[in-house]
Amino acid sequence: MSDATAPWLIVGLGNPGPEYAANRHNVGFMVADLLAERIGGKFKRAPKAQAQVLEGRIGPPGPLSRRVVVAKPMSYMNLSGGPVTALRDFYKVPLDHVVAVHDELDVDYGTLRLKLGGGDNGHNGLKSMTKSMGPGYHRIRFGIGRPPGRMQVADFVLKDFSSTERKELAFLVDRAADSVECLLAEGLERAQSAYNS
Repeated sequence: MSDATAPWLIVGLGNPGPEYAANRHNVGFMVADLLAERIGGKFKRAPKAQAQVLEGRIGPPGPLSRRVVVAKPMSYMNLSGGPVTALRDFYKVPLDHVVAVHDELDVDYGTLRLKLGGGDNGHNGLKSMTKSMGPGYHRIRFGIGRPPGRMQVADFVLKDFSSTERKELAFLVDRAADSVECLLAEGLERAQSAYNS
């Protein structure tokens, strides 16, 4: 396992631009924005990567505090691997200290699943990251459920959350941000038992 003092790279996956901001596919950006708010900083252009980043610390002061880089790739979703790999190289982040926060079709809306490694399950952001770096990074899968009726997956993920879903969205994004903090401070098993529902 990696050096405990190595920084963590928390990657919220999404698409840049205001037209995508409230889409289901952009829930990773929403979680990244909340983490940035908690850290108390603003995103800035990344050095040597097509991304926005915020450097800071997560967790209580003392031995559980973790150095983090919160990032939002500014390529489109299916090209996320390039910016993430560039950030990883620049900040010298071990692969198992990379955390991708992303939408997940095969999990019910609002349900979280934390895991290390695994397949991409057809998610283009993960596919691009795995192609660039290999699969050994953490994932925080934020359930968005399957599209209703005959709606195409691509149309569903690029639509905004429904009015019913939006009633709970702030709470669920908050919970996902909590799960990131728990993962960093207490490890995967503790975070899974607390947040995998």
